[in-house]
Amino acid sequence: MLQPAESRPLPRPGVLDIAPYVPGRTKSTGGGKLHKLSSNETPLGASPRAIEAYGACSGHLELYPDGGSTALREAIADVYGLNAERMICGNGSDEILELVARAYIGPGDEGLFTEHGFLVYKIAVLAAGGTPVIAPERDLTTDVDALLERVTPRTKVVFLANPNNPTGTYISFDEIRRLHAGLPPHVLLVLDAAYAEYVRRNDYEAGVELAATAENVLMTRTFSKIYGLAALRIGWGYGPAHVIDALNRIRGPFNVSAAAQAAGIAAVRDRAFLETAVAHNETWLPWVTRELEALGLSVTPSVGNFVLVHFPQVPGKSAADADLYLSDRGCVLRAVNAYGLPDALRMSIGSEEANREVVAVLKEFLAA
Repeated sequence: MLQPAESRPLPRPGVLDIAPYVPGRTKSTGGGKLHKLSSNETPLGASPRAIEAYGACSGHLELYPDGGSTALREAIADVYGLNAERMICGNGSDEILELVARAYIGPGDEGLFTEHGFLVYKIAVLAAGGTPVIAPERDLTTDVDALLERVTPRTKVVFLANPNNPTGTYISFDEIRRLHAGLPPHVLLVLDAAYAEYVRRNDYEAGVELAATAENVLMTRTFSKIYGLAALRIGWGYGPAHVIDALNRIRGPFNVSAAAQAAGIAAVRDRAFLETAVAHNETWLPWVTRELEALGLSVTPSVGNFVLVHFPQVPGKSAADADLYLSDRGCVLRAVNAYGLPDALRMSIGSEEANREVVAVLKEFLAA
């Protein structure tokens, strides 16, 4: 029997108002082979070198990992030409985003992000006791002017995913610089570049240079996407020394496991594997886009490893109907209602077999 609320521990006000993050589904409703394209995972798996390094850790499970992820930071710094002392590693880039909110946002403070931005931003701001502020997008793309118009004296952090998930859109680095120039110096700009390795546009930069030179910019990256280490949860951030110092003061002492560190070191140095993953995406991202548009569906132009597919508001042909039809046939995509996009599904770029199967099933669905 439940006890009255006042007779048991209660979380602080606001915690129970947070909608939990719901990841992409892992199972279909039908039988047969499963094509899971709901979580933007790479279809190529992890680097063989990373898998070997991970396995080599099995004989030392009694030992704590290096609390500072020193060798991992040094490997990343070596590959990207960065200063390892201005880097922090985390249990996925999600942890770093949460550390930012905990370090810089409190009751009465505001965290600003875009209309269809990554759901973790809102969760992190609310969990820190702050107030989320949402800027509208233009054509499902970040609108710098809309962000700047919503900056107030209470704004402490601006979170910006570039490219954005789930839309796949991006803004040029000139626009990033314009956004930064318009921010007060006390506002921290967080550039979430989780999909940066996939982008092949001349006007795009992940934010390394700005994070290296500005006092109020932090760039975050992840090993979960193109490196195929999602199960190990490895992320990293790069920025000014004073920001890294603040985040290190509140992170857990052993927040990245020894196996994750070892695999990350091997993965970041395996450039051939990375190039193979980029080539796969360069082949199949435009193919999937063309094929879906040939079916009469609208697809938001994407620079990531996924596409946002829009469905008509017609009974029997809606995104929800398509999601069920696909799932019954072993193709699991991501419904994005929580992002304010109830008429769309997000499809990760999968293997050749998976990509062709989704297109074939959607052709059947639309013709039925």
